[in-house]
Amino acid sequence: MAKATRIVENSVWRGSASVAGTRTIAEEAPIAFTYDGSSYAVMMATPRDLEDFAIGFSVTEGVVASPEEIGSLEIVEEEIGIELRMTLSGQRAAALADRRRALAGPVGCGLCGIESLAEAARPVPAVTGGIAIWPSAVSAALDATKAAQALNRQTHATHAVSLWTPADGLVALREDVGRHSALDKLAGALARKGISPSEGIVVFTSRLSVELVQKAAMVGAAIVVAVSAPTALALETAEKAGITVIAVARSDGFEVFTHRHRVVPETQRHAAT
Repeated sequence: MAKATRIVENSVWRGSASVAGTRTIAEEAPIAFTYDGSSYAVMMATPRDLEDFAIGFSVTEGVVASPEEIGSLEIVEEEIGIELRMTLSGQRAAALADRRRALAGPVGCGLCGIESLAEAARPVPAVTGGIAIWPSAVSAALDATKAAQALNRQTHATHAVSLWTPADGLVALREDVGRHSALDKLAGALARKGISPSEGIVVFTSRLSVELVQKAAMVGAAIVVAVSAPTALALETAEKAGITVIAVARSDGFEVFTHRHRVVPETQRHAAT
């Protein structure tokens, strides 16, 4: 099985002198998604948690609505990369075939399997419900996420996306060199366990772009927290989708941009639980 890291030799300079050293770096490999024998997209990602990646990507991109619609999954390592071979249920297979006939071809980026500007701004499901949270909950979610980033501590080169809930703390976390891939892996892990992200906080160790909000809406995330700033289009999409966006989240505070009713003062914490 492909490894997530590699140790490489380097020269370490401190001042005017250098010494021989080594560093652990993150692996990055092309990961191909195929459905019923046809290629859909190729993503560059860290080659681990690949079953989660296959299922999560399929859900967040709307290829399937649930893991049950994937008939089989085979992970095939090849010399030039890794192929995630999936078969789909009859109804989903037919829907994807129709979609392929309408497309010129997929692209290997955050917006996959699209060819038009209209599809890039595709409507997303409305997220309803969700819990109320308070400032110390946001801090706890950030702290738990940071503490669990084992791969990033080794490489200083990966993003993480996690789900934290007031009831259970850190429920799951996935890391990857790509923000979208980390979210897809988390989505897959939650879908396999039947856990909805609507009852907690989805934390991103990155900026918040529109593709991430679209994917979050596809899995029903009601509250997302990012350590960096959101883009304007991400906020517009979150507003329409009913998602609370908390960003620029640091140890000394955070900023709430959309659907602010889900964030309450610390004094109302007990009433919210």
